[in-house]
Amino acid sequence: MSETLDLIHTTIQKEIKSLTKINCSIPPEYETVVSTLKKINGKVIFMGIGKSGHIGKKLASTFSSTGTPAFFIHASESMHGDLGMIEKNDVVILISNSGETSEILAPLDSIKLIGTTTIAMTGNSNSTLAKKCDFLIPVHVEYEADSLNLAPTSSSTACLVVGDALACTLSSLKGFTKKDFAVFHPGGSLGKKLLSDKNI
Repeated sequence: MSETLDLIHTTIQKEIKSLTKINCSIPPEYETVVSTLKKINGKVIFMGIGKSGHIGKKLASTFSSTGTPAFFIHASESMHGDLGMIEKNDVVILISNSGETSEILAPLDSIKLIGTTTIAMTGNSNSTLAKKCDFLIPVHVEYEADSLNLAPTSSSTACLVVGDALACTLSSLKGFTKKDFAVFHPGGSLGKKLLSDKNI
Protein backbone atom coordinates (compact mmCIF):
# COMPACT_ATOMS: atom_id res chain seq x y z
CA MET A 1 0.00 0.00 0.00
CA SER A 2 1.32 3.45 -0.89
CA GLU A 3 1.96 6.08 1.78
CA THR A 4 -0.99 8.12 0.48
CA LEU A 5 -3.45 5.23 0.67
CA ASP A 6 -2.07 4.23 4.06
CA LEU A 7 -2.71 7.73 5.42
CA ILE A 8 -6.24 7.74 4.03
CA HIS A 9 -6.92 4.31 5.57
CA THR A 10 -5.50 5.40 8.94
CA THR A 11 -7.64 8.55 9.03
CA ILE A 12 -10.83 6.65 8.22
CA GLN A 13 -10.04 3.99 10.81
CA LYS A 14 -9.51 6.63 13.51
CA GLU A 15 -12.95 8.07 12.84
CA ILE A 16 -14.55 4.61 12.75
CA LYS A 17 -12.98 3.74 16.12
CA SER A 18 -14.32 6.94 17.65
CA LEU A 19 -17.82 6.23 16.36
CA THR A 20 -17.66 2.59 17.51
CA LYS A 21 -16.73 3.67 21.03
CA ILE A 22 -19.63 6.13 21.16
CA ASN A 23 -22.04 3.52 19.82
CA CYS A 24 -20.96 1.01 22.47
CA SER A 25 -21.53 3.41 25.36
CA ILE A 26 -24.64 5.45 24.60
CA PRO A 27 -25.58 7.20 27.87
CA PRO A 28 -29.12 7.57 29.27
CA GLU A 29 -28.99 11.31 28.53
CA TYR A 30 -29.73 10.52 24.89
CA GLU A 31 -33.13 9.07 25.78
CA THR A 32 -33.94 12.12 27.91
CA VAL A 33 -33.05 14.44 25.03
CA VAL A 34 -35.18 12.51 22.54
CA SER A 35 -38.14 12.63 24.95
CA THR A 36 -37.67 16.39 25.36
CA LEU A 37 -37.46 17.02 21.62
CA LYS A 38 -40.49 14.84 20.91
CA LYS A 39 -42.68 16.89 23.26
CA ILE A 40 -41.80 20.44 22.18
CA ASN A 41 -44.38 22.67 20.50
CA GLY A 42 -41.82 24.90 18.80
CA LYS A 43 -38.78 24.32 16.64
CA VAL A 44 -35.34 22.84 17.22
CA ILE A 45 -32.66 25.48 16.76
CA PHE A 46 -29.04 24.50 16.28
CA MET A 47 -26.34 26.96 17.21
CA GLY A 48 -22.59 26.77 16.63
CA ILE A 49 -19.53 28.42 15.15
CA GLY A 50 -16.73 27.18 12.90
CA LYS A 51 -16.85 23.46 12.09
CA SER A 52 -19.53 22.97 14.73
CA GLY A 53 -21.61 25.55 12.90
CA HIS A 54 -21.34 23.61 9.65
CA ILE A 55 -22.48 20.47 11.47
CA GLY A 56 -25.37 22.42 12.99
CA LYS A 57 -26.53 23.59 9.57
CA LYS A 58 -26.57 20.05 8.23
CA LEU A 59 -28.40 18.69 11.28
CA ALA A 60 -31.06 21.41 11.08
CA SER A 61 -31.67 20.37 7.50
CA THR A 62 -31.86 16.67 8.41
CA PHE A 63 -34.24 17.27 11.32
CA SER A 64 -36.51 19.39 9.11
CA SER A 65 -36.69 16.88 6.27
CA THR A 66 -37.47 14.01 8.65
CA GLY A 67 -40.39 15.60 10.43
CA THR A 68 -38.88 17.81 13.16
CA PRO A 69 -38.94 21.50 12.16
CA ALA A 70 -35.51 23.03 12.73
CA PHE A 71 -33.17 25.79 11.64
CA PHE A 72 -29.65 27.08 12.33
CA ILE A 73 -28.46 30.30 13.96
CA HIS A 74 -24.80 31.32 13.86
CA ALA A 75 -23.66 31.90 17.45
CA SER A 76 -21.99 35.25 16.69
CA GLU A 77 -24.91 36.53 14.62
CA SER A 78 -27.25 35.61 17.46
CA MET A 79 -25.65 38.38 19.55
CA HIS A 80 -26.56 40.96 16.93
CA GLY A 81 -30.29 40.42 16.63
CA ASP A 82 -30.76 36.82 15.51
CA LEU A 83 -31.80 35.85 19.03
CA GLY A 84 -35.11 37.37 17.96
CA MET A 85 -35.72 34.19 15.95
CA ILE A 86 -35.91 32.17 19.17
CA GLU A 87 -39.18 31.71 21.07
CA LYS A 88 -39.99 30.21 24.46
CA ASN A 89 -41.44 26.99 23.06
CA ASP A 90 -38.32 26.21 21.03
CA VAL A 91 -35.32 24.11 22.02
CA VAL A 92 -31.79 25.35 21.31
CA ILE A 93 -29.02 22.80 20.79
CA LEU A 94 -25.63 24.47 21.22
CA ILE A 95 -22.70 22.59 19.65
CA SER A 96 -19.14 22.95 20.92
CA ASN A 97 -16.59 20.17 21.29
CA SER A 98 -14.74 21.91 24.12
CA GLY A 99 -17.83 23.46 25.64
CA GLU A 100 -15.74 26.53 26.43
CA THR A 101 -15.89 28.47 23.15
CA SER A 102 -16.67 32.08 24.09
CA GLU A 103 -18.94 32.71 21.09
CA ILE A 104 -21.17 29.76 21.95
CA LEU A 105 -21.38 30.70 25.65
CA ALA A 106 -22.18 34.36 24.99
CA PRO A 107 -25.88 33.92 23.97
CA LEU A 108 -26.79 31.62 26.88
CA ASP A 109 -27.95 34.29 29.32
CA SER A 110 -30.24 35.87 26.73
CA ILE A 111 -31.63 32.47 25.70
CA LYS A 112 -32.41 31.81 29.37
CA LEU A 113 -34.21 35.16 29.58
CA ILE A 114 -36.37 34.13 26.62
CA GLY A 115 -37.22 31.00 28.58
CA THR A 116 -36.07 28.52 25.95
CA THR A 117 -34.87 25.01 26.81
CA THR A 118 -31.17 24.52 26.09
CA ILE A 119 -29.24 21.37 25.21
CA ALA A 120 -25.45 21.15 25.09
CA MET A 121 -23.87 18.90 22.47
CA THR A 122 -20.27 18.69 23.59
CA GLY A 123 -17.29 16.42 24.05
CA ASN A 124 -16.69 17.80 27.54
CA SER A 125 -19.39 16.91 30.04
CA ASN A 126 -17.69 19.05 32.70
CA SER A 127 -17.55 22.16 30.55
CA THR A 128 -19.21 25.50 31.19
CA LEU A 129 -21.65 24.83 28.34
CA ALA A 130 -22.67 21.46 29.75
CA LYS A 131 -23.22 22.91 33.22
CA LYS A 132 -25.23 25.92 32.03
CA CYS A 133 -27.60 24.05 29.69
CA ASP A 134 -30.75 22.23 30.80
CA PHE A 135 -29.81 18.96 29.10
CA LEU A 136 -26.67 17.32 27.75
CA ILE A 137 -25.77 15.29 24.66
CA PRO A 138 -22.26 14.01 25.47
CA VAL A 139 -20.23 13.29 22.32
CA HIS A 140 -16.70 12.56 23.52
CA VAL A 141 -13.87 11.38 21.28
CA GLU A 142 -10.36 10.61 22.53
CA TYR A 143 -8.53 11.92 19.49
CA GLU A 144 -8.98 13.74 16.21
CA ALA A 145 -8.18 11.92 12.98
CA ASP A 146 -5.45 14.22 11.67
CA SER A 147 -1.79 13.49 12.40
CA LEU A 148 -1.55 16.52 14.71
CA ASN A 149 -4.65 15.60 16.69
CA LEU A 150 -5.91 19.16 16.24
CA ALA A 151 -8.30 19.55 13.30
CA PRO A 152 -12.00 18.92 14.08
CA THR A 153 -12.42 15.57 12.33
CA SER A 154 -13.43 12.70 14.62
CA SER A 155 -15.26 15.13 16.91
CA SER A 156 -17.24 16.81 14.13
CA THR A 157 -18.05 13.49 12.48
CA ALA A 158 -19.26 12.14 15.83
CA CYS A 159 -21.57 15.13 16.32
CA LEU A 160 -22.94 14.65 12.82
CA VAL A 161 -23.61 10.94 13.34
CA VAL A 162 -25.16 11.40 16.78
CA GLY A 163 -27.32 14.22 15.44
CA ASP A 164 -28.45 12.06 12.53
CA ALA A 165 -29.28 9.28 14.98
CA LEU A 166 -31.42 11.63 17.07
CA ALA A 167 -33.23 12.93 13.97
CA CYS A 168 -33.94 9.43 12.66
CA THR A 169 -35.05 8.23 16.09
CA LEU A 170 -37.48 11.13 16.42
CA SER A 171 -38.75 10.48 12.91
CA SER A 172 -39.48 6.84 13.70
CA LEU A 173 -41.14 7.62 17.03
CA LYS A 174 -43.38 10.21 15.36
CA GLY A 175 -44.46 7.73 12.68
CA PHE A 176 -42.97 9.81 9.85
CA THR A 177 -43.76 8.16 6.49
CA LYS A 178 -42.49 8.17 2.91
CA LYS A 179 -45.52 10.27 2.02
CA ASP A 180 -44.52 12.86 4.62
CA PHE A 181 -40.97 12.86 3.30
CA ALA A 182 -42.22 13.38 -0.24
CA VAL A 183 -44.16 16.49 0.87
CA PHE A 184 -41.03 18.01 2.43
CA HIS A 185 -38.64 16.86 -0.33
CA PRO A 186 -40.43 17.20 -3.70
CA GLY A 187 -37.35 18.29 -5.62
CA GLY A 188 -34.50 16.39 -7.25
CA SER A 189 -34.36 12.76 -8.27
CA LEU A 190 -35.34 11.61 -4.76
CA GLY A 191 -38.48 13.76 -4.75
CA LYS A 192 -39.40 12.65 -8.25
CA LYS A 193 -39.03 9.02 -7.27
CA LEU A 194 -41.14 9.40 -4.14
CA LEU A 195 -43.91 11.38 -5.83
CA SER A 196 -44.16 8.78 -8.60
CA ASP A 197 -44.36 5.90 -6.13
CA LYS A 198 -48.01 4.81 -6.11
CA ASN A 199 -47.47 2.77 -2.96
CA ILE A 200 -47.09 5.77 -0.64
